[in-house]
Amino acid sequence: MEQSLYNKYGGFSQVNRIVMAFYDDLLDSDEIGPYFDHVDMKRQIDHQTKFIAFLLGGPAHFAPDHLKRVHDGLRITEAHFDELKVIFRGTLENSNFSPEDVVTVLDLIEYYRNQVVAE
Repeated sequence: MEQSLYNKYGGFSQVNRIVMAFYDDLLDSDEIGPYFDHVDMKRQIDHQTKFIAFLLGGPAHFAPDHLKRVHDGLRITEAHFDELKVIFRGTLENSNFSPEDVVTVLDLIEYYRNQVVAE
């Protein structure tokens, strides 16, 4: 049986560290950072950690329709989503993910583009 990326890269505590590093970089983005000006970041990091744990094959539960609801009305563009993926790529690379696993994770994130980007 193949090991999940969740287990391969250290489980929940490591996913949480990755998400925190991701937001450190994301909040510095002139385009995306302002979306989080009035967001409870502790809660946001908790939700995002569960989402990434879910994507990596961990035990976290995630309801995909939740993504659409929480992003409705935010006017997130294709360019915003692309920038998010670039930043997340850097975070994964800095977290010692293999190049193949980085591509796998970014492909998993791409799957949810239509639930985040405004139509």
